[in-house]
Amino acid sequence: MKTTSFMGNLLSALKNARRWRQNQLTKFHSKTLHAGKPPESNDFYSAFSIHTRLLKSSLLTHTTATNHLINRYAKLQEIEHARRLFDELPEPNVVSWTSLMAGYIGVGRPEVALWLYGRMRRSAVLPNEFALTTVANACSVLADLRVGRGIHAHVEVFGLRGNVVVCSSLVDMYGKCNEVDEARRVFDSMSNKNIVSWTSMITAYAQSGKGKEALHLFWEFDYSRFGFPNHFMLASVVNACSSSGSLVSGRIAHGAVIRYGYDTNDVIASALMDMYAKCGYFNYCEKVFRRIENPSVVPYTSMIVGAAKYGLGMLSLELLEEMIDRGVKPNDVTFLGIPHACSHSGLVDDDLAILESMDKKYGIIPDARHYTCVVDMLGRIGRLDKAYELAKSIQVRPEEGALLWGTLLSASRLHGQVEIATEASNWLIKSNQQLSGFAEFSA
Repeated sequence: MKTTSFMGNLLSALKNARRWRQNQLTKFHSKTLHAGKPPESNDFYSAFSIHTRLLKSSLLTHTTATNHLINRYAKLQEIEHARRLFDELPEPNVVSWTSLMAGYIGVGRPEVALWLYGRMRRSAVLPNEFALTTVANACSVLADLRVGRGIHAHVEVFGLRGNVVVCSSLVDMYGKCNEVDEARRVFDSMSNKNIVSWTSMITAYAQSGKGKEALHLFWEFDYSRFGFPNHFMLASVVNACSSSGSLVSGRIAHGAVIRYGYDTNDVIASALMDMYAKCGYFNYCEKVFRRIENPSVVPYTSMIVGAAKYGLGMLSLELLEEMIDRGVKPNDVTFLGIPHACSHSGLVDDDLAILESMDKKYGIIPDARHYTCVVDMLGRIGRLDKAYELAKSIQVRPEEGALLWGTLLSASRLHGQVEIATEASNWLIKSNQQLSGFAEFSA
């Protein structure tokens, strides 16, 4: 009797779940079909119109037509729309799966892309080069070496080891996972290489702190005339010079940048400024910066951070004012360089005023990183009471607050402020216990 009752309840629950899902889908399509005013964006309007036509023509179960719409919504980052259309397909093919996986990567959810790939592998659909490239990109974003190696094995199994696009994505994945030797093995195994392959390998070396290897590979590319470098490759080469601290190599790289006409590119100019600052030639930073006709927030921020490293507080503040006057909106990174510059220039009150006005004046809510910089600045000059007041004024998660309160602890010990040091120690102990408890709960 109990078994019969249980089965009846289970069937009823399943029936209700199906009814709820059907209602949700009906609402979704009704909203599309009867919406009085389509969305503002022309691209979204185009997708909206296609969706309406497919719905009226009863073609939403047609895989090829719906794939086109899923791809449209995914590129527009309307991932929920794309997901609902995908879920309705009776037989999604590899294009359906790949479009949805790419969409989730595009909205910053690569872990969902990996989960979808696992689901696809359990279905009758086999991955192609585009699916494997997409899922390798998800592993790159997550720096997930374990899954990445599994994807590499699938590349071998499905006979795609000679595919230049797939192998380039594997080089990038291993590079992002800091497995540069594995990346080089894949790179060397490629019989055909393109600009992406070379750039991925050079970037892998640069990001792993192997600047000399990155430069040697670039010279090999350049002298062998495999093609013309793009701005991604040149930015990686300049970053490699930064990591090696070689001014001679940096100036040669700068010459290549000028030769190929990228000297006013925002990204490359910012990399050059960072390189010259690290090599101790800040005057070259200014020369590079002033060559940019309309600098964006990226080179402005690089210049502010560079000035901060040399203790040029007034210049940092002048640059901040200049960028605002030119209509360039600062970002959260811009404000990380200001405290360092101000602390070395006796401009503490100016920096405190900027911190307090970040939200109202610039529309940026300061986070734990900004407060940590200011607490460090105050600690350097012995204003521990103000530093302690700031630390207490914000609510942060344990993992975010560790550096903030650790900075305060170091400063209070240095200046003999026992009470503040004790308070900071207690906060750190308590937060560490919370993190340990969370880890045990999650295990």
